[in-house]
Amino acid sequence: MQKEMILEKQKQAADILKEKNIDLWLTFVRETGNIKDPMLEMIVGTNATWHSAFMITSKGERIAIVGSLEVANMESVATFPEIIGYLKSVKEDLVNTLKRLDPKTIAVNFSRNQPLADGLTHGMYLELKEILKDTPYGERLISSEEIVAALRGRKSETELELMKESIKLCLKYFDEVTKMLTPGISEKEVAEFVQKRVKEDGLELSWEAEYCPSVFTGPDTAGAHSGPTDRKIQRGHVINMDFGVKYKGYCSDLQRTWYVLRDGETEAPPEVMRGFNVIKESISLSAAQLRPGKMGWEIDEIARGYVVANGYEEYPHGTGHQVGKHTHDGGGMLGPRWDRYGNVPYLPIEKGQIYTIEPRLTIPGFGIATIEEEVVVTEDGCKFLSPRQTELYLIK
Repeated sequence: MQKEMILEKQKQAADILKEKNIDLWLTFVRETGNIKDPMLEMIVGTNATWHSAFMITSKGERIAIVGSLEVANMESVATFPEIIGYLKSVKEDLVNTLKRLDPKTIAVNFSRNQPLADGLTHGMYLELKEILKDTPYGERLISSEEIVAALRGRKSETELELMKESIKLCLKYFDEVTKMLTPGISEKEVAEFVQKRVKEDGLELSWEAEYCPSVFTGPDTAGAHSGPTDRKIQRGHVINMDFGVKYKGYCSDLQRTWYVLRDGETEAPPEVMRGFNVIKESISLSAAQLRPGKMGWEIDEIARGYVVANGYEEYPHGTGHQVGKHTHDGGGMLGPRWDRYGNVPYLPIEKGQIYTIEPRLTIPGFGIATIEEEVVVTEDGCKFLSPRQTELYLIK
């Protein structure tokens, strides 16, 4: 991540701390080449070997405490104006810095609900508690999840432009797939074609190559988050592809649906069109209600309810998630009130967040129909970040 972007996010973090009445954000790490805290790339810009503490305050102070051999590297990275190097133990410098700042609340990198705020291992948590045991600060620790959710979720104009470009590139590859799809090729061959094109263009996939893209053809395919198989595309199949590309560190995540015409057909059968249109309309209905202040579960209920009301089974996942430097990013999601999602569906939607909207349904005898779009939350609603799929793509 470029230094300018890191400094931009650090300033945003200080504003968020002030907004949420949190005095200090402490990211406590070690050996991040092996166990990387999810926030280091966004707020630090380099790794750390020994016990290290990266602090941002609500007043905008930025302090890094690192092993003495890493001071020169931190100076070269130039993302923290105050750098403290220690030789034998981080304890004295960390405690003295906390005494100087005297924060009443210290947000630390652990969370029960947000994976991207949960970089502190249990061992390091015990280390931190031991370091602070003779101070009042050990009792002032809270989760950094609110800060992380806001910082990753609220996209700056720079981030938004990078994500728009990522989406534009993603759609280009979907167009290329439309031209190459033909009966007889396998899901794996489609995926390999896409991966080859991304590599030729010097770009990265948004998630692991094992299932990026995910390709599903016909009835009885594998479920979501499954990799492509040797299953062959046949006439009469509905095909779905879930795919994203990473551009300058920012991801896209879209899905498109095709139908392979059978001999003598000039359009898809009514039951295929009905399933596709239900998905399309469920996206329109949920997007129409997506705005700041709403909770994610409220938007999920709109899309989910419409699919079920039209006679299809409830889909086994959330309606949408945030996207950013990771495919699943930010804090809140457009998800159902299920235990597995914790408090995430109850978080208010905020301006500047980017969400997918991706309901799905199974068309018996044909395959999976789903469309995935990305929207950015505006002051009074949301805006689609790319041209929507409004027509079912037909393959002759």
